[in-house]
Amino acid sequence: MNCSIQGCPGEYEDREITHTVKSKGEIIVIDHVPAEVCSICGDTLLSPETVRQIESRVFTREKPSKTVPLYEYVT
Repeated sequence: MNCSIQGCPGEYEDREITHTVKSKGEIIVIDHVPAEVCSICGDTLLSPETVRQIESRVFTREKPSKTVPLYEYVT
């Protein structure tokens, strides 16, 4: 499928991404999310089913399989 960004000649490719969500002041990172990503500009599309699964995990607050350090950018 051609990229939906005006002027971009790229095409979407099936990939797995790392998706980040901020909910109730917490940052949630979900790895291995199926997505379509433009080969040129990187525009990313998630299917409705993928979005539903992400929302379900965010709202149920499943115990994470891993934790990661979080650093704040300070100027």
